[in-house]
Amino acid sequence: MLQEFIELNVFAFFMIFARVGTAMALLPGFSAAYVPIRARLGIGLALTFVMVPALFDRLPTMPVAPFALALLIMGEVLIGGFMASLARIMMSALQVAGTAISYFSSMANALIQDPISEQQSSTVAGFLTTTGLVAIFAADLHHVMIRSLVESYALFEPGRMPLIGDMTMSMARRVADAFALGLQLSAPFLLVALTYYIGLGLLGRLMPTLQVFFFGLPFQLAVQLWMLTITVTGILLVFLREFSETYLPYVGG
Repeated sequence: MLQEFIELNVFAFFMIFARVGTAMALLPGFSAAYVPIRARLGIGLALTFVMVPALFDRLPTMPVAPFALALLIMGEVLIGGFMASLARIMMSALQVAGTAISYFSSMANALIQDPISEQQSSTVAGFLTTTGLVAIFAADLHHVMIRSLVESYALFEPGRMPLIGDMTMSMARRVADAFALGLQLSAPFLLVALTYYIGLGLLGRLMPTLQVFFFGLPFQLAVQLWMLTITVTGILLVFLREFSETYLPYVGG
């Protein structure tokens, strides 16, 4: 009896940890390189320990065949990766917006190592992604990510074949929405850049001897930085709203 009790609980723990641990390895903020691996592992184990009593009845019985057990674990890993990928896709909207703003403001060559996307990106993109991640935690939206992970057991029942087609379509839709959102967030800078270049072209035609690029580049940088100063709050508010709505279908009640 004791051996059966231990086996069932260990099986339930690792079944839940497969989904939760995968999500913790990919969720923005938790999966960053500057977060120690032990901290990520500790958070995943703690969440799993809390979730086991609430989700124990939803788990299937432990299969006897090792291949069936491996399929169960692989399904849970796939679902955990899907839930975490939604947040990473939405974070890419700020990456797109920052890259577009850098092009519009002639700062595309100013590159830094972005700690959020973990790749080299423009300074504006790094600033927006870092600020956006801080805003997510400040607005307690990381609770929404964790809650959606718990509620996913009602939508993606353990032991059943994941809805691969629906998951693929959902991720494709989210990628398209994130790219469109990034362009929309950078729209004010596009308008300013278009107006600036039209004016600069007219000025170059009216005053051929004027060094328009020597004169216009500092002005362009100053105007675009001023635009970033007055619009960054609105950019983050729109991003936070869209980020929360991404997980809204997966959070019940």
